[in-house]
Amino acid sequence: MLQDQFSNIISLIRQSQANALRAVNTELINLYWQVGEYMSRQLAGAAWGEKTVDELAEYISNHHPEIKGFNRRGLYRMKQFYELYNNSSIVSSVLTQLQIPDNQKSAIVSTVLTQFNLSDIRNTLVVKISWSHHTLIMSRCRLPEEIEFYIKQSIKENYSVRELDRQISSSLFERVMIGNHNLPPAIKDIHPDIANHFKDSYVFEFLNLPEPYNESELKKGLIRQMKQFILELGKDYLYVGEEFKVQAGNRDFYIDLLFYHRGLQCLVAFELKTDRFEPEHLGKLNFYLEALDRDVKKPNENPSIGILLCKDKDAGTVEYALSRYLSPALIAEYKTQLPDKKLLQQKLQEIFESL
Repeated sequence: MLQDQFSNIISLIRQSQANALRAVNTELINLYWQVGEYMSRQLAGAAWGEKTVDELAEYISNHHPEIKGFNRRGLYRMKQFYELYNNSSIVSSVLTQLQIPDNQKSAIVSTVLTQFNLSDIRNTLVVKISWSHHTLIMSRCRLPEEIEFYIKQSIKENYSVRELDRQISSSLFERVMIGNHNLPPAIKDIHPDIANHFKDSYVFEFLNLPEPYNESELKKGLIRQMKQFILELGKDYLYVGEEFKVQAGNRDFYIDLLFYHRGLQCLVAFELKTDRFEPEHLGKLNFYLEALDRDVKKPNENPSIGILLCKDKDAGTVEYALSRYLSPALIAEYKTQLPDKKLLQQKLQEIFESL
């Protein structure tokens, strides 16, 4: 049909437009990097002073008003961008020097590149996200590991700037790092690539549930806000269903929420508890996992994972409860408001110091 052929043309146009936008973003990020590198070297070598940066901004504004974003604040952001990312592994491990054939260089560009040997980051992960993403990360993150984490997560999960802001506010980095540390050995044996896929605690501040609420209301709230729920879990999750029925003997049992994880290629069962963790909760979750692996899991899929979401948990009780379990079960807290970032940072620091 002609309509299908026309749709194919539209797809080609959209793809070309997307490619063009990515190419523009790559060149823009690389430009900001090189301007920042140039400024950093000039200021560090005392060739420039603070006044020189003001003069540069004024010069661009007066002589090239069509060039936007190079005011004093913008220039210092570029300098910060270079200095903050320069020693990061996502840049330094693949950093290459810009090589442009002489016949493609202007005299000015050739002189600048030759004299200052400016670096090229077009082949790094840094250009995979927008300048707005970078300015947000630079303004809110300080640890090199944290910066690298949010860059990689933004690429992997395709975060919008708004989504990235929400993840930083919810202390995603701290929660994932603590979660990695607390992964039971049994689950790491079954799923070696499980790092960074789960969290020690989950944040459902978008629910706005009135206190008190029961497990049914919690579940219905998560389903109503499925888009936000998936953002919190990670975009590799595919929703299968609620009250998912499994059978054992002559009885039917129902799993609160069931998902499929594309990266780990396994089913993920969520059980919701509106009170604190109790050891007996694990028995029921493991029962569900056995039923899933026997009757639902396909031969090409990995063993199922269970996540027990509790309103509160005691670390000592969790450790005892999991010490003899060989099944892939995780115990996590959930919060209905944004967590205390300083408290999580302190907890993460204690983990780093103990390693």
